[in-house]
Formats: sequence, C-alpha cells, structure tokens
Amino acid sequence: MKVLIAGGGRTGAQLARFLISQNHDVTIVEDRKEVLSRIHRELPTEMIVEGNPISPQILEDAGIRSANVLAAVTTSDETNLVLCYIARKRYGVRRTIARVNNPRDAWLFTEQFHVDVAVNQSEILARLIEEEMSMGDMMTLLKLRRGNFSLVEEKVPPGARVIGVELRNMDLSHCVIAAIIRHGEMVMPRGVTTFEVGDEVLAVADPQGARMLADWLSPAEKA
Repeated sequence: MKVLIAGGGRTGAQLARFLISQNHDVTIVEDRKEVLSRIHRELPTEMIVEGNPISPQILEDAGIRSANVLAAVTTSDETNLVLCYIARKRYGVRRTIARVNNPRDAWLFTEQFHVDVAVNQSEILARLIEEEMSMGDMMTLLKLRRGNFSLVEEKVPPGARVIGVELRNMDLSHCVIAAIIRHGEMVMPRGVTTFEVGDEVLAVADPQGARMLADWLSPAEKA
C-alpha cells in the first residue's frame, strides 16, 4: 500500500517507521529545516520529499497520484484540511486521515473537507476515560475501521448475572457475542449456550451494546 504522510514531526516520523516495518510504501513530505535535519537521520533519504506539503508540484513529486492513503499530520489544522480536500478532489486518493491539533477545530474535520478519519487526541482520551468509568473490567481490543463498533473482551466474574443464562434469553441488541474462551478452548456461541465463571467473552458492540454486556457481566443484585 502506498501511503503519503504530510508532516515529518514526531507523529509523522513515528507513523512512517511503523508503516515501513509493515512493508508499506511510504513517502513523507516536510519543509521545516530543523525537522528535515532530524528525519534524514531517522528515515531513509529516498522516502523524504522536501517542500511545502500543500504545493501540488511537491505532492506530485511525492507520488500522490498513486497514493492509496494520505495522512495529514502537520501542526496546522488548516493545512491538514486543505491537504485532505486536494487529495480527494484533485488526485482521487481513496482514503484520507487528518490530525486535529486544536480540539475547537474538530467540527471542521468532516466529509465536507473529504476527511475520512479525524484523529482528535482530546476526544480519544475523553472516550477512554468514559469507557474506563462505565465499562468496569471490560477491555476494548480494537476499534473497527468503519462504524461505531469495537471488539471488546471481559472475563465472567463470580456472581455475574449472566452465569447459567442461555444466550438466547439475553437482551443484547447492539452487541454480538463472537466467541467464548473456556479453559483455553474456543466455544462457538449458540442460542442454548450458557456462561460459566472464568469464561472470556469476545463481542462486537457499539457503546450501547457494550454497556448492556457489561451489565450482564456485573454481579447480580442480592434480594
């Protein structure tokens, strides 16, 4: 996959190193002399294009016409928005990802500017804190690329409401049980499947579904 990264700061350089380790074709564009001096020591010179990332000529020199993904991670929100817009409208890049530097600008990073994914660190931290407060011991393993769903995992604790309940009798809208790991073996969930203490439950859920599952996995209320 061909990835064009606009911005060679710490975020861009780290992203480039990771993608290179995954055998992707990466080019990074940067125009700040002090940053160029550093990344030339950290990254292969042939993958670095020096120049203004919003210059069409520089973008073409960097191979934007063949890029599958543009990652706009400069320190300027305006530049990142313009880059996404140019990449999609002028060059037909299929996937655009933009870094949000100022949380107050987050509302601009939408389909109107052809931003497919906006990376807003403040929002990510807020959601992690919210999940930690509301989901108990449930762990988010990964966010699915499209939609508002995640792969979550939690172990069934002693006294959980779910123990002995058949899956078909659980109200789990917005949540699909993908697998149950029991004594090191995978149990494929069926309607008549019941849960035991120590089961590791893997599920695909949106935030509402994750909360419902967390409720089932919480201790039963004593009469």
